[in-house]
Amino acid sequence: MAPHSRHSNKMLLSPVLAFVCLFFLFSSTALAASAVIGVDLGTEYIKAALVKPGIPLEIVLTKDSRRKEMSAVAFKPSKNIKSGDFPERVYGSDAIALSARFPGDVYPNLKRVLGLGVDNSVVKEYASRHPALKLEADKTRGAAAFRSGAFPADEEAWMVEEILAMELQSIQKNAEAMAGKDSVIKDLVVTIPPFYTAQEKRAVELAAKLAGLRLLELVSDGLAVGLNYATSRTFPSINEGGKPEYHMVFDMGAGSTKATILKFQGRTVKDVGKFNKTIQEVQVLGSGWDRTLGGDALNAVIMDDMITQFVASPKAKSLSPTIEAIQGHGRAAAKLLKEAEKLRQVLSANANTQASFEGLYEDIDFKYKISRADFEKMTEAYAARIGVAVQKALDMANMDVKDLDSVILHGGAIRTPFVQKALEKIVGTSDKIRSNVNSDEAAVFGAGFRGAGLSPSFRVKEIRAFEGAAYAAGIKWTNIHEKPQHQRLWQSTSFLGAEKQYAFKNQKEFTIDFYQHIPSSENVSPGSAEKELLTLTSQNLTESVSRLKDKFGCTDGDINVRLTTRLSPVNGEVEIIKFIVDCEVDVSEEKESMVDSVKGLFGFGKKDQVPLAEDAGETETVSESTSTTETSTSSSSTSTSTPPTSSSASAKESKDAKDTKPKQTKRLEVIPLKYTTEMKGLPQIPTAEIKRMKDRLQSFDDADRSKRLREESLNQLEGFTYKVRDLLDKPEFIGASTEEERASLESKSKAASDWIYSGGADASREELKAKLKEMKDSVTRIEFRMEEAATRPEKIKALQDALSQTKQVIAGITEQIHNDTKAHESFSSSKSAAASATTAAAPTSNEFEGLEDEEATETTSAPIEEETMGPQVYTKEDLVKPQAQYDTISKWLAEKLAEQEKLSETADPVLLTKDLTAKSKELTDMHVDLIMKSMKQPYKSKRPTPKPKKKAKKTSTKKAKGSKTGSAEKAEKTLGFTEDGMPSFKIGEDGEMPTEEEIMAWIEKSKAENAAADPKAQNEGYYAGEQGVPDDELPMTDEVKKDEEKVEKHDEL
Repeated sequence: MAPHSRHSNKMLLSPVLAFVCLFFLFSSTALAASAVIGVDLGTEYIKAALVKPGIPLEIVLTKDSRRKEMSAVAFKPSKNIKSGDFPERVYGSDAIALSARFPGDVYPNLKRVLGLGVDNSVVKEYASRHPALKLEADKTRGAAAFRSGAFPADEEAWMVEEILAMELQSIQKNAEAMAGKDSVIKDLVVTIPPFYTAQEKRAVELAAKLAGLRLLELVSDGLAVGLNYATSRTFPSINEGGKPEYHMVFDMGAGSTKATILKFQGRTVKDVGKFNKTIQEVQVLGSGWDRTLGGDALNAVIMDDMITQFVASPKAKSLSPTIEAIQGHGRAAAKLLKEAEKLRQVLSANANTQASFEGLYEDIDFKYKISRADFEKMTEAYAARIGVAVQKALDMANMDVKDLDSVILHGGAIRTPFVQKALEKIVGTSDKIRSNVNSDEAAVFGAGFRGAGLSPSFRVKEIRAFEGAAYAAGIKWTNIHEKPQHQRLWQSTSFLGAEKQYAFKNQKEFTIDFYQHIPSSENVSPGSAEKELLTLTSQNLTESVSRLKDKFGCTDGDINVRLTTRLSPVNGEVEIIKFIVDCEVDVSEEKESMVDSVKGLFGFGKKDQVPLAEDAGETETVSESTSTTETSTSSSSTSTSTPPTSSSASAKESKDAKDTKPKQTKRLEVIPLKYTTEMKGLPQIPTAEIKRMKDRLQSFDDADRSKRLREESLNQLEGFTYKVRDLLDKPEFIGASTEEERASLESKSKAASDWIYSGGADASREELKAKLKEMKDSVTRIEFRMEEAATRPEKIKALQDALSQTKQVIAGITEQIHNDTKAHESFSSSKSAAASATTAAAPTSNEFEGLEDEEATETTSAPIEEETMGPQVYTKEDLVKPQAQYDTISKWLAEKLAEQEKLSETADPVLLTKDLTAKSKELTDMHVDLIMKSMKQPYKSKRPTPKPKKKAKKTSTKKAKGSKTGSAEKAEKTLGFTEDGMPSFKIGEDGEMPTEEEIMAWIEKSKAENAAADPKAQNEGYYAGEQGVPDDELPMTDEVKKDEEKVEKHDEL
């Protein structure tokens, strides 16, 4: 056992094994953290797809096992609002269900107002449709925020980004529950409309940041659908003459309508090594949209018609309500808006529908009817706007409708009949209108696929996506002549990630303003169409220019300020890649010194010297000089051409170096510029304010967790009261309890039930747990008696069986000790008698000794093994402890049984099942110890260890070949069979057994002899298989069968 233990320790201490363990540890951690979610941030619904090792691409289900969640959050007000308390928070359809009761605390469809100020027309329209919401401007940025009546009056208003962060956290929790235990999800990709400006994108980023998530990328809705479309298709490679495919994704959702022109193609690119590979590409060529054309706008049409008919109804005329009064009534507006969506969805499949309202306004009932024809007549103006969005996308892509291969439909509102009719009219035929993607989930699957492609933890089909900028962007600055200038760097069709370079002649500190061109028709914010994004300010330009002039003699015309930027592929923001000032200067080549000449003579050339080529071609020498200061770094490069030289030529050139004029070369002196950047647009939220919002969200989560635990305690208490009622009727429970215990328990249960329904439901978790513990303590004692009474007989029998086995083991070992002692005594007596009767053997003489010409071979025979007996397995001392254990446990069991029999069924037991189990285990362990002792006895071989042989001297060659008797014959090992057919062998005088080769040779020899003895078998080739028959199918004679049986017995041996 010791060598094995040492080997195990070496394995555990092996660096390789430790590395493997660490690898699996970190790989499991990485797998837990490598999950990514793709989120389709819709106006009415929000969906998510999970990508995780073991889960390729699955929709994240809600708590109700639904595949999509309504984009709504509600705060359910409590009766007593206290400072620092948080109300109950619900999501999705549960939140929408509360809109009629708490219209001022339900926040649906917030995507439309994300990142917009309160003065925006879209925000004002949203507020008019939800009059109960208390909309106000955020004190930091002036963006939309809401004040909830479920909080104290001094509570800060909730920004739209904070409410959206709550929805993202809810999705994150559902995804982690789906991913498995201990899964943590932090990365996500979010879909956004193509018309989102930089300010709206920043709002999405802020929401993800508040939710504690890392945003990998913002992808437009159309591109996400295109990615999903491309995952199951392969497009022809343009390198091989294939033609690209052009498709338009028409996406009409609840809040807006988008048309995106996509180009699909394959491309052959270089792979690792000398191989090529074909990848797929999806490019956004153009986008068109209508910000307010969607399902919500169509719902509003039906809602307005219902309000008009209600005001004109005979029942309402008695009150003479106005349209404005109905629209401003929170509960009435919430009911009408909710019912309007249902009516629109029904009209997509039916020609007529109706709705009824009880007590819609001032307890007045209302019935409403509408037909599809009436609905389409009311929405004629909206149908005309569909073609505008499509044409805008075509114009941006510089294409015509006939160039499209198909129109891919996506979004919930595309099911509206007049929408599809309008598309058929625009396209000219219904053949190009396709429903070949999931209109509800294609975008979320595309976002999930994009997230898997961006994460290093997954390997997916290589599809390169090219997102469009959607808006033109450029720069504005004041030039060297103090005149304002501007330059457009990106067009609306430019791809994100594309770098742009621009040169300036400014030599003093100046600023560069980046802007995004937003047409006034977008109505995002008032003012100029050129919305500022970023301001860059140089810091060391004046100093760097002076240095170039003073040190390198640069002129004004030679100095250039160069800027390299790009639009970030993550969020479309401007990124500064490089900002430098440079000047092209003349450089004279320095003469070679005497030391350099000597170095060159002996082959120790300059460090920047290029090694000589084997042929006589020219070599290029490249030298780099770098000058570093505290504020800037200068770099230059010079390229000259020199002929190859040998060591003798180098010495000659060093001699004539004084007569050679220095060569003039050009190099570019570059100094990186320091700069600062400032985000423009809505004011940035301070870090302290972001921390406050994060802390408030965390406190809300903690409050939700506390409420959930309190509700669990309340449910447990209420459920236990019903359990007590059932127990009081069970015969087993009655038999194990006294009358007083049952009466007390019944009283406590009734009191707890009355307390719950009389106001205890609002008690704290600590109170609920205390009430539950009070009843459980009484029930636990009685249930313990019941359980002990049920299991005690079985445990007693098990212990009695263990005692019986122990008694038998002790008796058996005692008998074995007696027999072993008697056997050792008999063996000792016989050995002593044999030793006294043995006499010494007389030496024998060899009469032929000394007649040989050569020295005889000297051999040493193995000593005769002395017969011994192994030690005894057990001794009397081995039975001392087992006997004591047996006596103690037997006595303990007898006493406890007597005590238990005296007790009643309602008394607490003294003989416990846990004690019986422990005693049984104690006896079992003792049995194992005794058995292990017999197995640990050392093995003693009966073969004596042979002594080393003396090296034999070489005998005469002639004698060795001719001699077949004598000492050589005595040392020969022989093999044969016994009378019963069993193989046998004789050990040679050297004490060694025949080797495997000798045994196999003997078997082959026996086969050959038997074959020679049987002419028939030899002729027919039974052994050789000459007739092509397998050996195992040949007929066998009696002699052959006998030999085969002998061989088989030998193999068995």
